[in-house]
Amino acid sequence: MMIRTRFAPSPTGFLHVGGLRTALYSYLVAKQNGGKFILRIEDTDRKRFVEGSIENVIQSLKWAGIEIDEGPYIQSERLEIYKKYADELLTNGHAYHCFCIAERLEDLRNYQQKNKLPTGYDGCCRELDQEEVKKRIEAGEAHVLRLKMPKEGKTTFIDLIHGEVSFKNELIDDQVLMKTDGFPTYHLAVVIDDHFMEISHVIRGEEWLSSTPKHLQLYKYFNWEAPQMAHLPLLLNPDKSKLSKRQGDVAVEDYIKKGYLPQAMINFVAFLGWNPGVEQEIYSLNELVKEFKIGKINKSGAVFNLEKLDWYNQQYLKNLKNDELVDVCLPWLVKAGLATGNEDKQWLASALELEKERITTLAELSEALKFVFVSPEYDGGILVWKKSSLDEVKKILPRLAEFVDTISIQDWNKEKLQSIVGEWIVKNEFSNGSVLWPLRVALSGQENSPGPFEIAGVLGKDESVKRIKSAIERLS
Repeated sequence: MMIRTRFAPSPTGFLHVGGLRTALYSYLVAKQNGGKFILRIEDTDRKRFVEGSIENVIQSLKWAGIEIDEGPYIQSERLEIYKKYADELLTNGHAYHCFCIAERLEDLRNYQQKNKLPTGYDGCCRELDQEEVKKRIEAGEAHVLRLKMPKEGKTTFIDLIHGEVSFKNELIDDQVLMKTDGFPTYHLAVVIDDHFMEISHVIRGEEWLSSTPKHLQLYKYFNWEAPQMAHLPLLLNPDKSKLSKRQGDVAVEDYIKKGYLPQAMINFVAFLGWNPGVEQEIYSLNELVKEFKIGKINKSGAVFNLEKLDWYNQQYLKNLKNDELVDVCLPWLVKAGLATGNEDKQWLASALELEKERITTLAELSEALKFVFVSPEYDGGILVWKKSSLDEVKKILPRLAEFVDTISIQDWNKEKLQSIVGEWIVKNEFSNGSVLWPLRVALSGQENSPGPFEIAGVLGKDESVKRIKSAIERLS
């Protein structure tokens, strides 16, 4: 049997990082078995539909490198299929019409909560006389279709993460299957779609674990074989509360805009609940396909640790080759108005090298590298090293400017400059700090920046000399 997995989000906004994890795990299970990964959009709750959501899901998955083999299938385009099988359940006595209005259901819920009873539908319409049902329908009375759950025994199944799970049937309410608007609920549509799309493994969030008995009962009523189930642990904030917008960004889009690399996000998300049991932490998507084992997913919730994501992003930035670095960073520099896109790629790579190990995300890049593209504005006071004095800097900088102006263009690179200027410092009996601190600040306009020779190599001779002379003027 071919392994077929699916990712089935509701189009209610941007793709959640928890959704990305579900999609990733589903993708990995399919790909490591030569199977198919399917995208299905579950849009039967029309009140929560958000325009542009479907496009965002597809773009976010593409950004992450998760390729869709089939889909997207759209549930709202499949209503006739759901109605056919809802009618079949009704005909076979496995479902019934319910006429309870919203106010009654609200009162029922409040009563159950107040008296600390299990919440759920009380079966009020379950045994209505069929003649009465017919009359009320013909009279145009609003109604839904509910699943007729058995009220005795247990529903027991094997979850690939949680092991054997068991629920008492008496505590499972009769779920709505078809709403008054003619749309199916998630519970009916998901079973029908998973069956006809031949889904072999259902991988979804832990919040759906308690709904699984209802779904298994539907498989039983239809005489269909149920797929294997795996319910993923919750994603948690550092304080162990459920990950939510109230405590930080939760949409993949947020992290794209902040300049996280897709490789870093995928690597980070893969480890939210899964551990390969070895020390290796950096995995490419292809390596994850080979190494991922659903049985190694933890049952307990996974903490969304932003510091760990930052670490992953820094590792991937450091390891990018020059041409990859330019391709990834250039759009950010162009957007900031620092670059045009026509710059020499080799020069641009050397400029990016200045900061690639110092930044956490690409969003920080423009501010960090601004001094390369624009002559910096700064207070001349920061030119004075902590172990030096203003008088000493006023004496050294003019001599340094005069000396570096004599260095040939051929020798104007980091290694040669370090050697030549180093010899000049020794010859003149200056301390390294008294020369290199003001030189670095003159070139960058910053107290904290890359080394002076790296910066000078990128800026070139003319610009470097110009900035040192500008620094001298700031001292007066």
